[in-house]
Amino acid sequence: MVSHTSSYRGRLAPSPTGWLHLGHAKTFWTAQQRARAAGGMLILRNDDLDAARCRPEFVAGMFEDLKWFGFAWDEGPDVGGRLFPYDQSRRLDDYAGIFDELKEAGAIYPCTCSRKDVQAAAGAPHESGALRAAGAPHETNDEPLYPGTCRPENLDDAERERRSALPRAGVNWRFRVPDGEPVAFEDGGCGPQRAVAGTDFGDFLVWRKDDVPSYQLACVADDALMGITEVVRGADLIMSTFRQLLLFRALFRPVPEFFHCPLVNDEHGVRLAKRHDALALRTLRAEGKRPEELRTGWHVPPA
Repeated sequence: MVSHTSSYRGRLAPSPTGWLHLGHAKTFWTAQQRARAAGGMLILRNDDLDAARCRPEFVAGMFEDLKWFGFAWDEGPDVGGRLFPYDQSRRLDDYAGIFDELKEAGAIYPCTCSRKDVQAAAGAPHESGALRAAGAPHETNDEPLYPGTCRPENLDDAERERRSALPRAGVNWRFRVPDGEPVAFEDGGCGPQRAVAGTDFGDFLVWRKDDVPSYQLACVADDALMGITEVVRGADLIMSTFRQLLLFRALFRPVPEFFHCPLVNDEHGVRLAKRHDALALRTLRAEGKRPEELRTGWHVPPA
């Protein structure tokens, strides 16, 4: 039994859309070691909101691979906990409540633009271009920089009134970022981070028209409601952190610390993805590799 001597609460948040690979394991191992070093709790959250790609075999494989590698958590879908459930697909009421808070605060607005519309808009480069030019890691799920087409101030009075009565489902909803405001945080793994709202990232999705929350909203809701004190994840999600900091602020929720880990590449220098079957944990296990061997040389900075 692990002795918990602090209020530290960390988390593992895999998404069962494929087999876990060595890159996942290294980031998760950092999260576990930092939680244990701090004498805190480790929570396993099953990020299974992507119904089209999450499959039962990937969920079962996730638990199997994590346990084989040496992970153990204090709360989670399989062990329970006071904040049950720990599957995102079963937490939709919580996300709807967070959505309502943001809507009541006037922080979000309905958007009828498609992704294609945004990409085609004049002067709509991909977000974080300035950050990547400065050497920040590439984030593959960057949204295009939104041109503000559906912002309430860009609509006439009649259309603004009509949209104010729209239900949650059937339309995309965006968070209105404060144009020109610097957003900064001190990252435990990558050092000082800074971006400018409206320049490095724009108004971002918080709820999709198929009535499912975006990654940004669901992640903030869970981290806030589960009392997470430090988020450990890959450096490809630094841009998401800027967005999430604005959501925490709009919701008046305590902001966790952040620790972004370097990404793991294959022998060709390509970032690992779930299509890298050769470095999937289940493949390495089948080849007779041992977790201790795979972890050789891994250094985890103390919490």
